[in-house]
Amino acid sequence: MKEEKEINLVNLVKNQRATILAITAGAKTAKRLADLGVIPNTQIKILRKAAPQGPIEIEIRGSSLVLGKGIVSKILVKQT
Repeated sequence: MKEEKEINLVNLVKNQRATILAITAGAKTAKRLADLGVIPNTQIKILRKAAPQGPIEIEIRGSSLVLGKGIVSKILVKQT
């Protein structure tokens, strides 16, 4: 069986695609992300990254979202 390498979404670069494996945030943040469609087994793409501590724009389910780096750091993915 192939082992999945978990990485943090923050570590991806522009135009890189990944699949969400887990959300490690608290209950309120996890629910908010789920309401936005950010849930495990969903494809995601990095559209744009601002300065090192700035927000990150992602594409998920055909929509574009801009999330703060703190929130994005709670999303674990595997590269696809």
